[in-house]
Amino acid sequence: MVREVLVVIGVGGMGQAIARRLGAGKTVLLADYNKKTLTSVTEALSADGHHIESRLVDVSSRESVRGLAEYAASRGAVTQVAHTAGLSPSQASAEAILAVDLLGVALVLQEFGEVVAPGGAGVVIASMAGHMFPPLTAEQERALAHTQAHELLGLDFVSPQQITDPGIAYGIAKQANHIRVRAASAQWGRRDARINSISPGIISTPMGHQELGSPVGDGMRAMVAASATGRLGTPDDIALATAFLLGPDASFITGTDLLVDGGVIAAIKAGTPTS
Repeated sequence: MVREVLVVIGVGGMGQAIARRLGAGKTVLLADYNKKTLTSVTEALSADGHHIESRLVDVSSRESVRGLAEYAASRGAVTQVAHTAGLSPSQASAEAILAVDLLGVALVLQEFGEVVAPGGAGVVIASMAGHMFPPLTAEQERALAHTQAHELLGLDFVSPQQITDPGIAYGIAKQANHIRVRAASAQWGRRDARINSISPGIISTPMGHQELGSPVGDGMRAMVAASATGRLGTPDDIALATAFLLGPDASFITGTDLLVDGGVIAAIKAGTPTS
């Protein structure tokens, strides 16, 4: 039986929630860099009745991402792609963050833009940090939008030699995700497919709790307290938004970013008092 294929890259809390919400009746291709985590999640979802396949991937490698895209296409019509893989400032160096969060996203957009099925859709998990980072110049935006993926880290203003602070690397990478998704919408559109990004706020995942336990944790808790919802997000909040953007109700939405942050950015931009 040939099924539609849902590809989930990155099997952390958000990736698992997306696979559970959208995977019924599909071939779910899970991909991750961590073999132990990938095996564990594959076994858990298979035990719940999902039809799961898995493949190791290094999103910073063009050959690895291309191999994943080609394998996905060999399993059936690739109708949904959710790219959730990423590193946070408390997890990795600036160089690793730029390789995974910036280059990796560009490679996934490029390679899956070649295999996505007509009528299909993709979502990249970016971050509200992309809305907090100071705006880039028009020239920098054009460079991030149109430079070949494998040449991106050669740009002076995003090179690992210039960007050494993990927090700055994260912010610029997530802003680059928004830019790259806008540019990729044309490539995906030529295949009658859509691509968007989601910018989560502070989500209750292992990565989120690691950031809350870092030196910036107090600032993050203050942002949550000042937001309209006053709570952390859940992986299911992100899965619901992803289901909308990957589904038929979003057929006129492409090349844009959806903030799912509980109102944190709205509060910051409005200057909402914290007490």
